[in-house]
Amino acid sequence: MTTDILVMQLFSGLSLFTILLLMALGLAIVFGLMGVINMAHGELMALGAYVTYLTARIFEQYLPQFMGIYLFVAILLAFAVTFAVGYGLERGFIRWFYNRPLDTLLATWGLSLIMQQCYRSVFGAQEVSVPLTSWLSGAWEPTAGIQLPLNRIFIVALTALVVIGVYAVLYKTRWGLKARAVTQNRKMSSAVGIDTNRIDALTFALGSGLAGIAGAVFTMIGSTNPGTGQLYVVDSFIVVVFGGVASLLGTVASGFLIAQSQTALEYLMSGSMAKVWILLLVIAVLYFRPSGLFSSKVRS
Repeated sequence: MTTDILVMQLFSGLSLFTILLLMALGLAIVFGLMGVINMAHGELMALGAYVTYLTARIFEQYLPQFMGIYLFVAILLAFAVTFAVGYGLERGFIRWFYNRPLDTLLATWGLSLIMQQCYRSVFGAQEVSVPLTSWLSGAWEPTAGIQLPLNRIFIVALTALVVIGVYAVLYKTRWGLKARAVTQNRKMSSAVGIDTNRIDALTFALGSGLAGIAGAVFTMIGSTNPGTGQLYVVDSFIVVVFGGVASLLGTVASGFLIAQSQTALEYLMSGSMAKVWILLLVIAVLYFRPSGLFSSKVRS
């Protein structure tokens, strides 16, 4: 019985970890490369969730025979739409606030409020939900006392694919090489012919697209409202800072540590107290390691 409870708790922490990681990956890429504190990142996640909701409605009404595959289409659309929106935001808004951290913080916070109001105007203030496909209903029972929900297993597998994809893009492609060069030394990268403005735009768009995937995944475990993104954006920032800015390994490690710790503490105490203890743990670690668990050595 104790072993069953332990396995269920570990899997619950793994499920929370996947959502935090999808959100934090986008923040880590944008914050690490561009130094932009994007407070509207949560609203980009909500946009991905609403795109998933609209896709489900279209399939229900016009293509009911294909409802079994609508989720794959929704995930791709959520990434594409938020990628495009992120690119447009960077070109038309974010780029005017570079090297002005406080202005960027306030501007993106104002942008998040505007986006929330737009969602209220279009979708209403009430929560909306999407139907779960039949092949994701139910749970896998490896033993009599353990039940692992199929939708959360799918989320874990999808997150693993996304992490592998992001790693491949950043470390196995020419664009990734340029992006990492800009992270190391922006002025020198510009001097050798790298278009840093284009790198910035595509980087912000990639981070936004990852938030869109997080939003699509979120619809599988909860309903969506205009303030959905705010539930995760603060935790995601904590994951990024705790792991070390510009360190993808640190983001993964800190996300896993925070998610598992929070799940274990929530089992022993209330959810609010669990968050308090997690925050105290993060503060204590950052006191001794201000650059995070896995800080990257970069040249300014």
